[in-house]
Amino acid sequence: MALLGLWLLAAIGWGAIAAGLRRGLSGFTRRTALTAHAMTAPGMVLFCAVLGFGTLYGTIALTAEWWALILATGLRPERLVASGSLPRLAAWSVLTVLAVAVVTPVVLRA
Repeated sequence: MALLGLWLLAAIGWGAIAAGLRRGLSGFTRRTALTAHAMTAPGMVLFCAVLGFGTLYGTIALTAEWWALILATGLRPERLVASGSLPRLAAWSVLTVLAVAVVTPVVLRA
């Protein structure tokens, strides 16, 4: 059940970030950001396959990153590259590490 919840949170987080990128950016920048965002999940699967690992740890990490980004930027990912956004970047990193540390044992025990 925890794995299904992880996949659901990953899909919702991915969609929320995609919506934020679509809403907050325009023109070439939006197209580039959305293309890169669309390639993150398949890129993670390919990366794990090349290394010979399963995708569970990658899925946990990506889900944690997306939700930490949502919390750190308030559903506006473009804030991460704005002037004076270093505290936001630090918060994103800390939240990601904390989320991975908390979620990994929960998912692996289920």
